[in-house]
Amino acid sequence: MEAGFADSIDNSTPQTRHPAYRLAFRDEDFLLREELRPVRFQLELLKPTMVLDEARVGSTLVMYGSARIPPPEATDEALRQAEQLPEEEAVVVRNLAKKAKYYAEAYRLARMVTEKSIVEEGQRQFVVCSGGGPSIMEAANRGASDAGGESIGLNIILPHEQAPNPYVTPYLSLNFHYFALRKMHFLIRARAVAVFPGGFGTMDEMFELLTLIQTGKMKRIPVLLFGKDFWTRVLNFEAIAEEGTISKKDLDLITWCETAEDGWDAIREFYCLKENGAVGMDCEV
Repeated sequence: MEAGFADSIDNSTPQTRHPAYRLAFRDEDFLLREELRPVRFQLELLKPTMVLDEARVGSTLVMYGSARIPPPEATDEALRQAEQLPEEEAVVVRNLAKKAKYYAEAYRLARMVTEKSIVEEGQRQFVVCSGGGPSIMEAANRGASDAGGESIGLNIILPHEQAPNPYVTPYLSLNFHYFALRKMHFLIRARAVAVFPGGFGTMDEMFELLTLIQTGKMKRIPVLLFGKDFWTRVLNFEAIAEEGTISKKDLDLITWCETAEDGWDAIREFYCLKENGAVGMDCEV
C-alpha cells in the first residue's frame, strides 16, 4: 500500500525526483551499496527459507557433482568429435565420456528416492536438491521430474554459467549471489548428501560438509561418495590420515557407492527405514 502511495506522488519536483526520496526497500542503488552487504546476506538466507517452508520441504537429499559430465545419450557424439581434436584434448573428452555412468546413477538415485514420496508429520522428506545447473545436477532434477516429483535447484550467478536446467521445479528454482549462503542452504535441510565425481566446486562442497560433521557443527548424516576409483585417484584420503592431519576414524564419515541402490541402502540403514521409506517400528531414528 505504501509503495502504491509512493508511485502516485507527483514526480515533477526536484525533491521527489531525487534518489534520496525513494523508499529504502525500493531503492536498488541503495540496497546494492557495500554497506548493505549484511542486509543482502539476510535476504539470501531468508527468502529460500520461506520458499522451502511454504513448500513443506522438511529435508533434502542433496546431490553434488560435475557440470561437465555428459549424459549417456551424448557420449557417442562427444567421442566422434574427439577424433578431430588434438590428443591432449581428446583424452579429456574420453575421460568425461567414461563418467557418463555417474549421470545415469545420479538420475536413478533421484528417481528412486522421489518415488518413495516420504512424508513425516506433513513435511516432505528427502526432496532432491541440486545446484540447478547441467550434467550431474541436471541428472538429479531430471530423475525427480521423471518420477513425477518436485525438486530444488540452488543456482548461482557466475560469469560463464549457469542457467537453471529445465527439470528444476520452477517455484523451487532459487538464485544466489553469495556462495556462502548457497552452501548454507544446501546443508540446512540435508538429511543425506550424494557426491559424484566433480571439480573444485564439488570438492569445496564435499570438504565443507565433512568438516562440519567432523567438528561437530553438524549432526552426522550419510555422505555418499560415488566413484571410488575417481576419488581415490584424485584425492588420497588414506595418505591424509597417515600424515596425521585427520584421524583414521574420520574416514568412516564417507560411505563409498557405485550404484543408486548402494546409495539408497546406505540411507535406509542409517535412518533405519523400510524399503518403502517408512520408519521401522523396532528402530529409533
